Amino acid sequence: MKKPYIIILLSFVFTTSVFSQQKNSEKELYKEIVKMDSIFFAAYNNCDIEKQASIYADSIEFYHDKGGLSTSKKYLLETTKKNICGKVTRILINGSIEVYPINNFGAVEIGLHKFHNNQEPEANQQKEGSKFIIIWHKTNAGWKISRVVSLH
Repeated sequence: MKKPYIIILLSFVFTTSVFSQQKNSEKELYKEIVKMDSIFFAAYNNCDIEKQASIYADSIEFYHDKGGLSTSKKYLLETTKKNICGKVTRILINGSIEVYPINNFGAVEIGLHKFHNNQEPEANQQKEGSKFIIIWHKTNAGWKISRVVSLH
C-alpha cells in the first residue's frame, strides 16, 4: 500500500529538481544575453565598428520595418558608420528584455528601446519605445547576432 505514495513522492522530488535546474539555466541564459546586449550596444553607441563586426554573424539577416532586409554584414556596418556614429544613441528601456532559449542553437531576445538623435532637440525625440527581436547563436567563438527584427 505504501509503494504508490513512494512513487508519487519520488516523482514529485524528481520533477521539482528538474524544474529548479531548468529555471537556473534560464536565469543564467537571461544574464548572458542581457550582458551581450549591453556589450553590443555599447559598441553601437561608441562607434566601435570592430566590436560590432565581431558580434554580428557573417550570415546576418537584419529586418527593418522601414529600411527592409539587409543580408550583408559589410553593408550593415558601413551604413552604421555613415548614419549612426556620433548621430544616434540607443537607450534600452529598463526591464523590457525577455529571453527565450532555442534548443541546440542559442536564444531569442525581445525588448524595447529608444533611439536618441544627438542632432535634434529633446522635444523632437522618440517618446515611445520600439520593439526589437534578436536571434543569438551560441558558437564556439561566443555569442553571435544572426537575425534582427527592428520595428519602429
